[in-house]
Amino acid sequence: MDTITITGFREVPPFARGLVRDIRLRWVLNELGRPYDVKLIEQSERSDDAFLALQPFGMVPSMTADGSSLFESGAIVFLLAEGTELAGPAEARRGETLAWIFAALNTVEPYITLLFVNDRARADKSWAQEARPDLVEVVNRRLAVLEVRLTAQDYLLERFSAADIVMVTTLRFLPDSALLDPFPAVSAYVARCEARPAFKAALEGHLADLAPVAQAA
Repeated sequence: MDTITITGFREVPPFARGLVRDIRLRWVLNELGRPYDVKLIEQSERSDDAFLALQPFGMVPSMTADGSSLFESGAIVFLLAEGTELAGPAEARRGETLAWIFAALNTVEPYITLLFVNDRARADKSWAQEARPDLVEVVNRRLAVLEVRLTAQDYLLERFSAADIVMVTTLRFLPDSALLDPFPAVSAYVARCEARPAFKAALEGHLADLAPVAQAA
């Protein structure tokens, strides 16, 4: 495969620093020891035809390699993981990895994202305050399912996989770490995955790309 290039934003709001989904791609590529370049996108470029050809919704990340491009972080993570140990514990069980990736993106992330936006961007609205208990309740139900699974094992499958990369980067959107206090197994799981050198390098790279903008502000 030719040199991989992923996209990330050059500048993001303070509350989004360390959370933008290009971290998912950096993390999996670091786990695999694959070299990659990062193309930083200005917010003003999001509607440019050249960028929309890479990501039709004007978001990040996207990936370009071998003359073709792909968008959606979950799809890219799984594509990169295919044929490696990150795809799952055994060839016959790759479907489980894919199922947990979809669970993170479709079952867990939407409600965590709603709670994140509610708390970080809409906290001053009375309707947001009224909505919060219901959102927390739904998020807690998802976390309770994960708690049961992660009490029995360290990772979603028998060993660390691409599913954990997607799930942990989803859980990191929780707007308050105290929300994990009732779920010690989930909290330990997030800490265990964040302690991996590949994650630390991914986060450091993401923040370093934002640092010049932050210093100039």
